[in-house]
Amino acid sequence: MTQKRILLIISGGIAAYKSLELIRELRRRDIACRCIVTKGGQEFVTPLSVSALSGDKVYTELFNLSDEAEMGHIELSRSADLVVACPATADLMAKAAGGLANDLASTTLLATDKPVLMVPAMNVRMWQHPATMRNIETLRADGVTVMEPDEGAMACGEFGPGRLPEIPAIVAEIERMLAGENAGALSGTHALVTAGPTREPLDPVRFLSNHSSGKQGYAIAEALARLGAQVTLVSGPVSLPAPRGVNLVPVETARQMLKACEDALPTDVFVSVAAVADWRPARAATKKLKIKGAGSEHPSMELTENPDILKTLANKRKNRPSLVIGFAAETHDVEEHAVAKLKRKNCDWIVANDVSGDVMGGTENEIALISRDGSERWPRMGKDEVARRLALKIAETVGDEGDGLKLAAE
Repeated sequence: MTQKRILLIISGGIAAYKSLELIRELRRRDIACRCIVTKGGQEFVTPLSVSALSGDKVYTELFNLSDEAEMGHIELSRSADLVVACPATADLMAKAAGGLANDLASTTLLATDKPVLMVPAMNVRMWQHPATMRNIETLRADGVTVMEPDEGAMACGEFGPGRLPEIPAIVAEIERMLAGENAGALSGTHALVTAGPTREPLDPVRFLSNHSSGKQGYAIAEALARLGAQVTLVSGPVSLPAPRGVNLVPVETARQMLKACEDALPTDVFVSVAAVADWRPARAATKKLKIKGAGSEHPSMELTENPDILKTLANKRKNRPSLVIGFAAETHDVEEHAVAKLKRKNCDWIVANDVSGDVMGGTENEIALISRDGSERWPRMGKDEVARRLALKIAETVGDEGDGLKLAAE
């Protein structure tokens, strides 16, 4: 799987500063950005800041001898998988709709043979002007994808549609377009994903839990949905918004999570990412536990095992998911423990990850994908890219096996 590349055109408008955040988010997902900054765009962001974040040269002029010698505007327009104009001003969209080519950005848009995404941002009156509406209609008829702007307060003080969409929404649309032919690869597939920690109450105000942020599970659920899967996400308590196009089922305890998973069956794919608490108090106190004072004995508590959700679903005689994928979060001997877990739990795959660093709260992961056929190491990358690759791997398995997943464990 080669790295995806976009050509990002940053045009003039106050929303141009948000393009820096967009570049950072795309880089986190292992999507490379090469950028064009228009003359107007340079009034809001500098080529130096764009270059520092993108890690690539920034292009600004059509008639630049060294740029034309090194790349050339024709090659620049075709060097990426997708061309994105963000923000797309009324002026840039008017040029593109009319086929004008009097600067590097408009020439690139006219010369490209790649898909184009326009992300508009402008004053509400400009957005609603009949000329802008005609231009958008023309662009869409020409095959350009034009996102709808958000509605809200403007920098100019007015209120209405015209705000740049939120960065997560833009990233999701870019990833959808980059998926291309894979966009419907999991259509007709039901995927069940668990994410986050569980909380096991000690008393009405305290609980046993762990540091899981839920980021990896949420990213996997969203990546599967982008490939067309119907996704049920059973999540412990996290501070993350529900992924788009995903049925979110919030739970607290391990027993609640198991019930929610069993209620979601039958399912084709089960990805067990949640960091489920292994133990819970045998009897949770009905009143807050109190410290009795200095010199008193430390309170004791009897613990009992929680249900093993992964093992339970992997060993079902009826409605066993065709593909069962577990996660093994380890601090040492990662692959050895993962291989043992694969056999012990009767999984088809295990995603082994080293959590000795900041993985459980961080944005990156380094994993090994373990199956009965061996292991496959992936380099350290953002959790969103791990999710994308895993979703594609699942889609490849579905496609290779045709109708249904016929795996060795069945």
